[in-house]
Amino acid sequence: MPSVDESLALIKRGAEEILVEEELVKKLESGKPLKIKAGFDPTAPDLHLGHTVLINKLRQFQELGHEVLFLIGDFTGMIGDPTGKSATRPPLTEEQVTANAETYTQQVFKILDKDRTKIVFNSEWMSKLGAAGMIQLAGQQTVARMLERDDFKKRYKAGQSISIHEFLYPLVQGYDSVAMNADVELGGTDQKFNLLMGRELQKHYGQDPQTIIMMPLLEGLDGVNKMSKSLNNYIGITDAPGEMFTKIVSMPDSLIWRYYELLSFRSISEIDDLKQEMEKGRNPKEIKIELAKELITRFHGKEAAANADKAAGNIIKDGELPEGTPELEVELGEQNDMPVSAIINKTNLAQNSAQAKDMLTNGRVKVDWEVVDAKCRLVAGVYIIQAGKKKIAKITLK
Repeated sequence: MPSVDESLALIKRGAEEILVEEELVKKLESGKPLKIKAGFDPTAPDLHLGHTVLINKLRQFQELGHEVLFLIGDFTGMIGDPTGKSATRPPLTEEQVTANAETYTQQVFKILDKDRTKIVFNSEWMSKLGAAGMIQLAGQQTVARMLERDDFKKRYKAGQSISIHEFLYPLVQGYDSVAMNADVELGGTDQKFNLLMGRELQKHYGQDPQTIIMMPLLEGLDGVNKMSKSLNNYIGITDAPGEMFTKIVSMPDSLIWRYYELLSFRSISEIDDLKQEMEKGRNPKEIKIELAKELITRFHGKEAAANADKAAGNIIKDGELPEGTPELEVELGEQNDMPVSAIINKTNLAQNSAQAKDMLTNGRVKVDWEVVDAKCRLVAGVYIIQAGKKKIAKITLK
């Protein structure tokens, strides 16, 4: 078992803020395995490297002998997380939440130790709470307190609507910590209000308040904005090995050490050695290649990592589905069909609608290996859609 100092050093690696560190030290000194909570709303079917910052930290806690509680917010997902949003976020349907949660559980075990991870769903206790329990929970906070949240405050001052159910989100997230009796909760820096709500509610229910560990939001490949599918600056953990290799090696040099600190499992001393090598003139590209191979090994295996540089330059051949081809779903809604331009835009095979139109006009989009034009519309079914030379996905329209 590592010493308290050794444990603390690993826990603090990459962390933005710990509240309260003195309390965490006492918990570590107790020698008891701690319950480490991190919640994820299944709002999208696929995870990217930005999501793995928290999951990597969970893995480190596992290595220190603690119990990881991976919380899937199937209940909160149907509310819609308002964090950082300038408008009410559409809630997910029960079917969307179930499908996305299943994908999450498949992906996280590429990082977490399955035998030392407990997957939990907050519908387990929230469904039992009932209307009376929810009213009692809502009575724990005031509207004034909720309006201290930065995003709520901005929307209120701007005269933008805030739905009543959005106030429930931080309360439910906080109550999750009560239901799980969490010792530690991990979250991004944008979740500070919600994380603190967990501490407050635990005190109200007579529990020791959880320690909060806030991790930074990982910058995307543009080096400026946080990693996001909507900004197309992301690396998906289901990206094909060649695509993952290309993205990492072509990222700005300014991101190298940020990515190593938050994404690599190398020790700090090993990373310091790499820094010295680069200062002495080693090509930054070589160091990025080492990171690319580490991450590709984690998500696709050693063989894929060994051949990723070759796969990076390959052009997809007709009838050849590359290893790791993403499988995506698109909802038709009330429509009977959908333009292929909208489909490739929704699935990020195109950066935006203008690029989608351009690729279709120039014959660079294939559906089931046949070139299609802008008039093409697809009905419910499963299709292999390729946009350009290297982007391809298996897409289910339903």
